[in-house]
Amino acid sequence: MPHIALITTSYPTTHDGSEAAGSFVADFAVALAAYAQVTIIAPSLNAEVECQQSITLQRFKVPCLPLSLLKPYNPRDWLAIIKTLRAGLITLEQVTKNEKIDHIFALWALPSGYWAKSISDTYNIPYSTWALGSDIWSLGKVPVIKNILKNVLKSSHTNFADGYLLKQSVESISGRDCHFLPSTRTLTISKQKQLSTNPPYRLAFLGRWHPNKGTDILVESLSTLSNTDWQRIQEIRICGGGFLEETIKATCTNLKEQGHPVVLQGYLNKIEAIELFLWADYVLIPSRIESIPVVFSDAMKCHCPIVSMPVGDLPRLVTEYKVGVLAEEVSAQAFAQAVKQILQQSPQDFATGVKRATNDFSLEHIAEKLLAQLFSSNN
Repeated sequence: MPHIALITTSYPTTHDGSEAAGSFVADFAVALAAYAQVTIIAPSLNAEVECQQSITLQRFKVPCLPLSLLKPYNPRDWLAIIKTLRAGLITLEQVTKNEKIDHIFALWALPSGYWAKSISDTYNIPYSTWALGSDIWSLGKVPVIKNILKNVLKSSHTNFADGYLLKQSVESISGRDCHFLPSTRTLTISKQKQLSTNPPYRLAFLGRWHPNKGTDILVESLSTLSNTDWQRIQEIRICGGGFLEETIKATCTNLKEQGHPVVLQGYLNKIEAIELFLWADYVLIPSRIESIPVVFSDAMKCHCPIVSMPVGDLPRLVTEYKVGVLAEEVSAQAFAQAVKQILQQSPQDFATGVKRATNDFSLEHIAEKLLAQLFSSNN
């Protein structure tokens, strides 16, 4: 059985739902452990080692979490970034010295891929990367970092990306093939979904309150709905948290004062997220930038159609599977129009497409595909 060192900047520490990508990584590691020995290297506020069945979790200490809040263009973050980069590299090197590692798998391309390449250069251990949109579309625009990213992608054994458009971007930067590998997580659904057949409908948003996720666009779009639209809405629940909290709360307070059924909740753990999606008739995805968000596959597994911005791979997914309505452009007005449109339809109209999408996002299938790619040339 091969031994894989999985190094990531996203791994749950509190299980309160504040690390959506981390929740996915934890489920992915469990699926991978059915076929390989897995050692996870992940950040935490304390350095520690945990053993979870066939998985070893090696935490390295960082100044703050989540690491996504650290910005290389902000001088105030430089010390924390330097400490984080050093801690991750030292810990990965310790693992490779103490264990026989057959492959290093970096989630995500940066900084995990940078750590993996550094160790690979020194100890001749192959590594592969799995890119997120934030790797390529955000960090990839910073001049010096873009060169580091290019070197990481060019030197890896195999590159993966969690979206079709992202895959093309990785290929453009690296000059090499990249494989599509969707990110999803395991959901244990204990009761059958009861979709409404007639309005009023239940709408839900779950995610970081961040410009990339379009949470500000969402609440602005709700402010443009007419009283007739609101009569077709039983309730809208907006769940999550982040630095747009002041804006989100202020707008939603105004909506509630007008008598509209808007409910704010904090981050949800996986069980709470399942409950939300089983409650909802439609899931709202107002992102400005996206690949294939985990919330998409979560919604599908809970038999929930979506209203989405036309970004990343969402247009392809919504059109191919017929699982919801797309806004015409990234704006509050366009998203409001998409919400108005879906309020005129029944969730039952999308049931066939949702079921097909659910079957295609299998975590076990993803783990098998990954291993086939990593070790096909080694066997």
